[in-house]
Amino acid sequence: MQYGSIGWSVGALLGYAQGAKDKRVIACIGDGSFQVKFHRLLKYVAICCNLMDDGLILMRTWEIFVQVTAQDVSTMIRCAQNSIIFLINNGGYTIEVEIHDGPYNVIKNWNYTGFVDAIHNGEGKCWTSKVKCEEELTAAIETALGQKKDCLCFIEVIAHKDDTSKELLEWGSRVSAANSRPPNPQ
Repeated sequence: MQYGSIGWSVGALLGYAQGAKDKRVIACIGDGSFQVKFHRLLKYVAICCNLMDDGLILMRTWEIFVQVTAQDVSTMIRCAQNSIIFLINNGGYTIEVEIHDGPYNVIKNWNYTGFVDAIHNGEGKCWTSKVKCEEELTAAIETALGQKKDCLCFIEVIAHKDDTSKELLEWGSRVSAANSRPPNPQ
């Protein structure tokens, strides 16, 4: 079985930046990856609802999962990290659609800059920008590298849902083909 992972990048960025304080860490994160912990939780809750009626346990599980991405970003701000996060917002799990399409790949589009602004809440150094064209992206990068170089910079880049590279589409097709075969007996 071929495997690729999404959902680990925010926590990985936090850890790497904390360990490499003398460097400015840059991460490109997809909107699906940013939300993946929430999406996995919804699948988990749906399974649990069929197995038990204990709303208290489900609520506790929800609280734990909802806080993970928020806590990672909050910790970056609290620890005065100056990483640059490019969140590529193409409205969903584009690579997952290429591998195995289904209704579970449709995600609610968030106001990601608003989410980070809410976590920031005016405490610490954090700057956000939402860009929709090359000129806005260039200006945002110049700001992040210039006057906001000491801040956590979160740049949400709006992209079309089908804006992918040929290589990504080919990889998705190969993974899909590999995963549709029966497992190789060992």
